[in-house]
Order: sequence, then C-alpha cells, then structure tokens
Amino acid sequence: MTATLFSHKERTDVSPAAHIVSTGTALPGDPVDNEAIARRFGTDTDWVEAFIGTRQRHFAVDLNTGQVTHTLTDLGAQACAQAMAGAGLEPQDVDFLVLGTSSPDALMPATVNLIADRLGIDQVATYQLQSGCAGALQALDLACRLLDEEHLIGLVVGADVCVKHLVLDRDASSVRPSGRVLSGDGAGAAVLASELVPGSIAVRRVLNRFSGLGQAPGQVVRWFGAADLADPRQPVEEDHKAIAERVPLLARQAMKEILGMTGWHPASMSYLLPPQLPGRVARLVTKELSLTDVTEISSIAHLGNAVPFFQFDLLRDRILAEQRAVAIAIEPSKWIRAAVTLEGV
Repeated sequence: MTATLFSHKERTDVSPAAHIVSTGTALPGDPVDNEAIARRFGTDTDWVEAFIGTRQRHFAVDLNTGQVTHTLTDLGAQACAQAMAGAGLEPQDVDFLVLGTSSPDALMPATVNLIADRLGIDQVATYQLQSGCAGALQALDLACRLLDEEHLIGLVVGADVCVKHLVLDRDASSVRPSGRVLSGDGAGAAVLASELVPGSIAVRRVLNRFSGLGQAPGQVVRWFGAADLADPRQPVEEDHKAIAERVPLLARQAMKEILGMTGWHPASMSYLLPPQLPGRVARLVTKELSLTDVTEISSIAHLGNAVPFFQFDLLRDRILAEQRAVAIAIEPSKWIRAAVTLEGV
C-alpha cells in the first residue's frame, strides 16, 4: 500500500524563488597558449586545437618549475570575494555556502570550509559536492532549495584545479595528455538570493538527473592514497568514444526536459550556455540543440565546474528583462545531465 502513496511520475521539479544577484570569477596566472602546450608535451598544435577546442588556458602550477601557484581555496575565495563585493555583502550577510568541485585541495578538511574561513564567514551551513562538470548546477540546485525565510542569501561556487593530475617530470612525448588536465583551472561564484534585486537573473527551474544506470563510466579520476602509490593504473582515464556518442544525446534530453519543466518553447530562448566539452563534441552538441552559443569562452578554456559561473558572468552583462536563457552541463564520469533555465528581471 505504501508504494501507492507517492507517484514519482507525478512529481514536478520546482525551484524555490531564487535570483542570481552577482557573480565573480578567478583564473590563475598568465594564459598558456597551444604553442606552449605543444612545446612542453611534444604535442602538435593542430591536435590540441581540434581535441581540446581552446586557444589558451590558465594553470594553477608553473609548467616550467612544477611549483603550485594557486590552490582551489585561493581561486574559490577570490571568486566569492568578487561576487560578494558586487552584491555589497559582508561575511555576516551570507547564510550558507555550497561548493561544487571534482578536485578539492584535500579529502579533509573540506575545501568549502577553507574558503569560508578565508572569507571570514562563520556559523553557517556549508556543503561540498564532489562531482565533475555537472557539479556547478548541482550546487545551484541545492542552493535554490536551501533558500527560505531564515536563509535569504547564499554563495554558490564552482571550481576546479585539474592540473594537479598532470605529472610534469614525466616524458609525455609518446602519450597525449588527457583533455581534462589540458583544459584549465579556475573558479566562479554567484550570490543567490530569495528576494528580487534589480538587475538580477531569475532562476526558473534546475534539472539534476543521474542518467548512468548500467553504463560504464566515461571518465575515471583516481585519488591515490599512500597505500596506492604502487598502483600501475593511470590517474585519469577517459573513454573519448563514449563521451562523443553519449554527451550530445544527454544534452538533447536535458534541453527538452528543462524546457518542458519550465513551460518554455525553444523559439523563445535568447541565449544558450552549452556544456564546455572537447572541441568537436562541443560543436556537435551546439548543432544538436539548434541554438547558437552566445557565451563562447574558448579563450579561457574548459574549466570544469567553474564554466557555468563564467557563463553567468557574461550573461549578466547581456540579458535584458524577460529574455530567456538555458544552461546545460553534462557529467561524463558516470553520466549526469543537468540544466537550468534563467530569465532577465
């Protein structure tokens, strides 16, 4: 009898009233172009351009010395501080903080708490979501649900430092580096509020769907402990064929589902914020969705969980009242599709 009390098919995904008030972004160091990548790893520039799909990227380490220049905490705190300044907030104004990342500084303590400490934020709820490219929208989904009468303002962060998986003292001339580690490092943040603020962007619906039942992972990133140092497996593995085949399908499904949830027709959309993926896959996804990418960020590379926040940052300067946008993120490691519909207010 209990099985009939709740019907999953009758549930509707409804995001609480939420508004992106301000955004912040952070990139480490000077840009590294494709020619520098080719010289460092013995890779031809044509391959980097075609496979990675970007002209340059920023790394949180110095490629010449191997010295770490920025941590995830550094970048996350910088992006948050910028977002808080844009909204005129002090640390005591923030009611919660949510971080989405696939590359925390350590297993413990949680990087989200290091960011909070750096910002002077105390006595609030903090959450850290361990996820790949969909983690930013998962964090946004959670933040929307946390907003209530007692929690009026939250910080949402998406950040990744993937270059930590790149072994700089190894001869890579015979092995092409992973697209993940050649993408780039960075962080983005947004101030989320329950009340309408002039110039903000309304979050209408958020989609967050695990879609990998019975599917092999498309990406594996291992975190080796001291007992695993002799493990011969590579720290990063990617099934490029599976990613190229499944990502366009999941993106199309995400677009259809999020627009259906919101009650919007594709023709009413003004902006597409597409998933940032390896070059040819990204172009295929955009073509599949029959919309034009209007927040193209190839000059800063694919930044994992930071990407949607860089897109939101660009969108805030462009979107007008009642214009509509949709952002899509696809997580290939165990196949998550995520999306959000946004509207200028």
